[in-house]
Amino acid sequence: MRSETAAGGLAEPRGFGTTRWSLILSAAGSNADERNAREALAELCRTYWRPVFVFVSRQGYPVEEAQDLTQDFFAMILESNWLRRADEHRGRFRSFLLKSLQNFLSHAEERTRAVKRGGRIEFVSWDEWMAEAPSQLSVPAETLQYILPEQLFDLRWAATVVEHALQRLREECEGKGRLRLFETLSAHLAPGCSEVTYANLAAALGIAETMVKKQLHNLRKRYRWFLRDEVAHTVDNLADIDDEIRHLCAVLAETN
Repeated sequence: MRSETAAGGLAEPRGFGTTRWSLILSAAGSNADERNAREALAELCRTYWRPVFVFVSRQGYPVEEAQDLTQDFFAMILESNWLRRADEHRGRFRSFLLKSLQNFLSHAEERTRAVKRGGRIEFVSWDEWMAEAPSQLSVPAETLQYILPEQLFDLRWAATVVEHALQRLREECEGKGRLRLFETLSAHLAPGCSEVTYANLAAALGIAETMVKKQLHNLRKRYRWFLRDEVAHTVDNLADIDDEIRHLCAVLAETN
């Protein structure tokens, strides 16, 4: 049975186990746990397709062709021996995915795609995501004019990590009947967020300022755990989590 914090009512963080990327690496070059590794790879693809799509789009492809290339790329990963080429010398999943994508695009025009390989796999509902895309990440227009495709890939990756961590925290709070608390305090969870005015938050929630501080502390702690958990699944060595988080935070900070 999982314990709960006395004040926040949220489950205590559990330790990190085997990550998806480390599972993929351990199965590379052998048949051990290959089924589980492929399932882990498919899950990572479903989670991190947005950075791939925006990178492809930035190469100058029209939206529909960028969609096709994105689907083709993931189909290639899941249907080929790509898993065999994923080894510890290739770095983190983020880096390996970008290198693989760059190689894929360099040969894209040489491929005959009369029958699109991606037609059998649908990772996302394109129409729904394209309608939501403008609100997913706020980037100043002047930033988009000079940012490199590789930086845009990392930016979209960082945003995906943050969005997933926040969504998991939101779902947990909602399950505990604390959705209003999350909606009121969520803008103050990340480092470097806007200055907290506890009096205003206390008035909005109808609780004492001391309780606001305690609840915000609990939510920040839980948010950091979810963030670390999201990142953990994309690294082989858990010691790399902090470096990866610092990199992603720096990427987000550069766009503000």
